Amino acid sequence: MAIAKAERLMNLALCLMNTRRPLSKKELRDSIEAYREASAAGSEEAFNRMFERDKDDLRELGLVIDIDESALDGEVGYVARRDRNRLPEIALDAEEAAALSLAARVWQQARLAGAASGALQKLRAAGVPFEESAAPEHTALEPRIPAREAAFEPLLLAARDRRPVAFDYRKAGAVLPEQRSVEPWALECWHGHWYVAGWDRDRKDARVFRLSRITGKVRTRAGRFTADVPDHVDVRENVARFAGEGATATARIRLRRGAAFPLRAKAVATEPLDADWDELEIPYGYGLGAWLAEFGADVVVLGPDDLRADVVTRLRAVAGLDAALSENTPEHAPQGAQR
Repeated sequence: MAIAKAERLMNLALCLMNTRRPLSKKELRDSIEAYREASAAGSEEAFNRMFERDKDDLRELGLVIDIDESALDGEVGYVARRDRNRLPEIALDAEEAAALSLAARVWQQARLAGAASGALQKLRAAGVPFEESAAPEHTALEPRIPAREAAFEPLLLAARDRRPVAFDYRKAGAVLPEQRSVEPWALECWHGHWYVAGWDRDRKDARVFRLSRITGKVRTRAGRFTADVPDHVDVRENVARFAGEGATATARIRLRRGAAFPLRAKAVATEPLDADWDELEIPYGYGLGAWLAEFGADVVVLGPDDLRADVVTRLRAVAGLDAALSENTPEHAPQGAQR
């Protein structure tokens, strides 16, 4: 179905760009086989719906389609004038070309690697000067961005195509996952984890989700985005806010010696207590409780009280989940399977 739609869009774009006068909807229907089949199998209404969707898709892809209501004796005509749809000449210097070449080699996923390779071939055909000596076999460093989460590729494609998605998401410390309906904007890697930022339709707010906490499959939803996409989506800034960066308040914690080095890196003050524990003062921002709970028994929150209560609640939720899993494990299961 995806191939059929892509072929239909391509045929429509070619018809609109290779005509000297606006074409009516009837002329386009008679010229494109998929439209003729839709009209014959269903009705004129089915063709009209398909045509309107395709026209919107082409415009979203950047094709400028003009409407002329006077050229066809009262019928509406459509045309994509070449002078309004011509891309500017591509001009890259050697450093910019090298950066693109490097970026194209970063992705290791098969579908992305094919798209990157095709993009480089088009740029070469346009005369962009790529250094052949920069081939992967001659480089000292091989750049890689690992994306092990199964949710990475469907979310990346959904963000590219502006398609809403739904997935089950387990918050830090939560017993069970919750379904989220999201309009994904952008993905970014921060401190070794991938995150997606987007519009949470149920909560009617911009949110950030860690891909490793998405359970099950990412499901694409019909329709388009309902919220405006910001001109600049800083995923890292939003994730950093959840980790306490940029916070004006501070929290006091007791931290086991030799553990939780990311917390030690954030500390504004550290005081040794005994051979096993240190006391740290760290920035306190929204979402810090979820981060502290990840370190389990290595962290004891001393204050403020609301942060301590948050972490205790999260740890109790995790303990409750472990207990529930143990109770549901068959008695004849192997010893190691009960955890």
